[in-house]
Amino acid sequence: MPIPGLLLAAGAGRRYGMPKALVPTPGDPDTLLVEHGVRTLREAGCAPVVAVLGAQARRVPPLPGVIVVVNADWASGMGSSLRTGLAALEADAVVVLPVDTPWITPEAVVRVAEGAGRGSLRVATYEGRQGHPVVLGRDHWAGVAALAVGDVGARPYLKAHEHERVPCEDIADGTDMDVPLA
Repeated sequence: MPIPGLLLAAGAGRRYGMPKALVPTPGDPDTLLVEHGVRTLREAGCAPVVAVLGAQARRVPPLPGVIVVVNADWASGMGSSLRTGLAALEADAVVVLPVDTPWITPEAVVRVAEGAGRGSLRVATYEGRQGHPVVLGRDHWAGVAALAVGDVGARPYLKAHEHERVPCEDIADGTDMDVPLA
């Protein structure tokens, strides 16, 4: 049974200067980051794929076959987008991917999601540093949602709970695009 993919793409991209959902993908300027993130989750076999939009949501092109959820409270930070996305799902687990991680590969998503279930709590690592994607089993959703406030997602929950670290540096790069590339 496939695991859903949750793409967080609602922010205004204050440090970036524009909503990252609308930023062209490095190396593929005809594809927006939101489209690239959807493709990454799909190629990993995630189903359904849910995209949480917010800032400039009307400017995002149609995403066929994607469940689009608009976070009306997007300005409060990533935490509300994570809560909105989790509330839109009925599943035992979910793969969470921020829109600003274009170097995450479908292979990394598959590796982190493999065999995920209700009790799963997994994080991709790169040279020992935690990154994305993250897998959240349903047993953890309420706890994650309670701590996901402001610009904080699952990090405080992960810090307080034992979780599996899944090395992915051999198949992906977990770098976030926080500012425009030079």
